[in-house]
Amino acid sequence: MEDNAAVRVWSERTQQEKGDSLTKGYESELWDFTRISVAQNDLQELRDIWNSWNGEFKQLFYYNYGDLPYLLDVKVDKYLFRALMQFWNPAYSCFIFGGVDLVPTVEEYMTLLNCPKIQADRAYSRPVNVPSFLKKLINITRMSEQWVAAHIKQKGDSKCIPWRNLRDFILVHPDSKKRVDVFALSLYGLIVFPKALGHLDKAISDLFDRLDKGTTPVPAILAETFRSLNTCRRAGEGRFIGCAQLLLAWFHSHFWKVEKVSYRVFFKDYSPLRELVATLRRDDISEERCGDFDWVPLAGIWGAIGYAPLMMLRQYRSRQFIPVTQGLAQCEFPYKDNNYKKRVREILDAWNQT
Repeated sequence: MEDNAAVRVWSERTQQEKGDSLTKGYESELWDFTRISVAQNDLQELRDIWNSWNGEFKQLFYYNYGDLPYLLDVKVDKYLFRALMQFWNPAYSCFIFGGVDLVPTVEEYMTLLNCPKIQADRAYSRPVNVPSFLKKLINITRMSEQWVAAHIKQKGDSKCIPWRNLRDFILVHPDSKKRVDVFALSLYGLIVFPKALGHLDKAISDLFDRLDKGTTPVPAILAETFRSLNTCRRAGEGRFIGCAQLLLAWFHSHFWKVEKVSYRVFFKDYSPLRELVATLRRDDISEERCGDFDWVPLAGIWGAIGYAPLMMLRQYRSRQFIPVTQGLAQCEFPYKDNNYKKRVREILDAWNQT
């Protein structure tokens, strides 16, 4: 980490040169209380399938998809989540607890997922020409076009596939690798991106289809987490459609033990989610941050958002400086906007530079 004085000088100089994009039209008045729903999918059938697998099946999953199955046992405390929601600031995409700013980082979520195949420099970006949902499901499941077409349903404003159809696939398919793949797809659809309860949204299949190439899902997970928090906070109500389990696991990671001793858990064989499930408490703190860029663009599966790396310095026992936010607000948009494809290309270019 750079010297604090050097960072402060750089931040103040850049702030004066570029300005704050949030100043014009910024609304500081938020709802006094945000009524948020954290309605979850019923995960019992997923737990039963996971518990029925032998060690070979489970090791195959851990190698390809990391510690996702531990999310099945992470309890979502709706009261804690509702309280946490009240401290979210959508202007800067971070939690503000008095004089302390906290926000999940790419490094922290990478550690939580603990997947050996993830490559941090291969971030997901929505392609300009997206293959059809039908073709992506065929590629993932290797089932016939007739089977896939018969099970695609319209749910709200997008196409989905019901979980019950994938459950039957997992139970009877003879190919063990495909059973593991579809189980992982189900975890992403029902836990990580739970947009339509009981269904898997088509946008998930595009991200999932590229996981075997080492693409990291972390920026997309963070993007949809921030976007959902922003939407609910600004409206004063709504349903959170990010991964509540991961967000609470991250929050618990900043708790201290009674004896005030913190963990340093960035070791290859360490699994934060496994420990969280076992102890319901973790308090690892990293000294890393996301580079010396004004803000970091994150491309989700339904839209994009950005956040300023300097916002999180205080959570690592460093001084807090006024962050450079020029361009930050303009980075937030859904994929339904006009000319969003051009903006996605710009985000991808910025991420490659980062």
